[in-house]
Amino acid sequence: MYYTAQEAPQRSCDYVLVAHKDKEAEDHLETQRSLKQKAFIEILRKKNIDVKICHDEKLFYGLRAPNEVFEDYKYLLKVSDACNWIGDTKGAVPQSTRIRIVHYILHHTHLDNGEDLTELLKNNVFETFFCLHERKNQKELKRKWARWSGLFTGQPFTDVKVYFGEKVALYYLWLSLYTKLLIPAAILGPLVFLYGLAFFNSNQLIKEVCESDIIMCPRCDKRCTVWKLSDTCVYAKVSHLFDNEATVVFAMFMAIWATLFLELWKRQRSTYVSKWKVYDWCEEEEELILDIVNDSDSKPKHFRHSYFRSSLVLILVTLMLVVIIGIAHAIVVFRVVAGPLLSEGSWEFIHDHANTVAVLLGAVLHYLTIQIMTRVNRWVALKLCELEKTRSFTATERNFTVKMFTFQFFTLFSSLFYVAFFMGRINGHPGSYVRVAGRWRLEECHPSGCLTDLFIQMSVILVLKQTLNNIFEFIVPWLKRCIRMKAAKKMERKCGNCYRKTCRDENGCVEPCDICKLRDWLRNYHLADTNAFSLFNEFLEMVIQFSFTTIFVAAFPLAPLLAFLNNVFEIRLDAIKMVSLERRLVPKKTNDIGVWTNVLEAIGVLAVIANGLVIGISSDFIPRLLYRYYYGPCAYSDTNTNCMQGYIRNTLSTVNLTQALVRKDFKTSQLVTDTGLNVTECSYRDYRNNEDYTLTSQFWLILAVRFAFIILFEHVLVVCKFIAAWFVPNNPLQVKNQRLEDKQKRLKEELRQRRLYSKTTDV
Repeated sequence: MYYTAQEAPQRSCDYVLVAHKDKEAEDHLETQRSLKQKAFIEILRKKNIDVKICHDEKLFYGLRAPNEVFEDYKYLLKVSDACNWIGDTKGAVPQSTRIRIVHYILHHTHLDNGEDLTELLKNNVFETFFCLHERKNQKELKRKWARWSGLFTGQPFTDVKVYFGEKVALYYLWLSLYTKLLIPAAILGPLVFLYGLAFFNSNQLIKEVCESDIIMCPRCDKRCTVWKLSDTCVYAKVSHLFDNEATVVFAMFMAIWATLFLELWKRQRSTYVSKWKVYDWCEEEEELILDIVNDSDSKPKHFRHSYFRSSLVLILVTLMLVVIIGIAHAIVVFRVVAGPLLSEGSWEFIHDHANTVAVLLGAVLHYLTIQIMTRVNRWVALKLCELEKTRSFTATERNFTVKMFTFQFFTLFSSLFYVAFFMGRINGHPGSYVRVAGRWRLEECHPSGCLTDLFIQMSVILVLKQTLNNIFEFIVPWLKRCIRMKAAKKMERKCGNCYRKTCRDENGCVEPCDICKLRDWLRNYHLADTNAFSLFNEFLEMVIQFSFTTIFVAAFPLAPLLAFLNNVFEIRLDAIKMVSLERRLVPKKTNDIGVWTNVLEAIGVLAVIANGLVIGISSDFIPRLLYRYYYGPCAYSDTNTNCMQGYIRNTLSTVNLTQALVRKDFKTSQLVTDTGLNVTECSYRDYRNNEDYTLTSQFWLILAVRFAFIILFEHVLVVCKFIAAWFVPNNPLQVKNQRLEDKQKRLKEELRQRRLYSKTTDV
């Protein structure tokens, strides 16, 4: 294909298609594959798109659309209802827009038998396709943005938008704001720990545990023996680090923080999309315009809805969630079984800390389950989207996002919900333990509270997930590039040598020769592959992190700090990966992060509910409060004693080991202390009568106050969230005024053009 000097910039193609050379076709024998290749290229030629360069091992088709396509696109934008004032209506069409249009044309070109490019790739007619990095702009982005030395520097969002499109730019804009707003939360989180640390020596509860002579009941069957409460002194100290009064304040802060973050994000988004002239951009009109540009005789795809398909998808989603919850139950059973088995081991350390080791192993198993189920969830979500037969790729992406996030959320949080709200509350009591398969006892909470188990579970998952994911996310593309570079050099040697200096000059305005073009294509070909869901993976990772940071922050106040440190590196890691290690993402136009906004708002609401439940149910905040003002020594008289004196003993019930029902649960060898003393009574964590083991009135009062606190906590926070949302407008006044001025300017220009046309017609 030939171009005039005016048309020919240095970049001579918009897209590259790659196919394997068919050896039979080289011997003048047409195969089904070679016939389909030629037929597809011939259809593209009819649309005036064709540049073909051969290689000894591959077939490279360089595709370039004629300027008429882009002129039609600009005109249709101008006359559309919603897209008529976006930046692409004036001036030269940027390379990112050219790529996007050619990408649409390429994926909406069909053979006579109805096969499109996706099916041709599946049938190995073509190997792959990609758009090219622009070397000059690529180097500029590396200098400004995609480098490790720029960890704490700002990001050139407009440059990213020009090169990768609005969709990628908005992701980095969102991630940047999220990371900056994590700073106050990352400071306050450790302060909760420091608050607990400051009262280490004077804390009455820690003293009672560490100096206690209370004998506790065996924690498991068979080998576990009675034990002293003072043996868990370290555990009590760790629990107090995050289960203290400051935790309540921090949880309330994080719930309001989530709302403020979303409102500030809406303001930030509106500022930039207005600056980029896509504020009123409409996805449907853009799709109609691209459809007409591709085929002037095209008909619009109508919206359709099938109650049968929707019902079927709903049933299948429910079944998938049941499977995920079943896996969470399996992890619980693993922990229940692992505790007794570890306690029977020969290693003294594991024997003495069997329950803690079981919790750690359960957390690691949960992490491995997450890695496996992530792939399963993706496959199931894609199949369900295929079943729905959505109208467009954007609709498919939106539905896929909702399903994938739902599956991932249940995969990640099902086990955590059990630890937070059920563990230690449904295990029964001596003489009437709840058992799995009638054999293994359910786990119990430590006398210092259940929050430590949730803390361990979350810390292991969050640290492993973020650390290992970032390592693999960077190392895998880097290793692939290193391996492919060897193959690239081998293939480049067969291209020949270019002796034209102008071809190698990046600032030149001449058409590069075939050798230079092929070398550039080979460099891009050997980069790591990208697809339509590459950016989705980054968003999903960050939104899951946002869930961890807000939903159970009362149990893990260090989550915001870990998230902040991770994101500082995540921004540069993603930038380096996109610019240097991967093929160029197809630039996509948009004016929002889409359904992710709704997901984030749902997480914000869930964070209020979950943190209220954690403080009200999982934490010992309510029992301590009631003891201080109702049951403790300060409730009846003004004494000089500590108001929390006797709290630990108050939370424990005692069982007589001589009773027949109780003796069935314990062997005689389990009732002997380390010093060889036989005991006839032991204590366990619960509010029960020592005679008939019925729940005491104190239990019911604490339960009533817990629910009252949860209702009050959540209502107060919901009101605060509404006030915060009202106080921070979605659109800054500057954006509103700028849009008014832009609209008026456009209307005046249209009026001036009409009057000028009228005068010309009159003459």
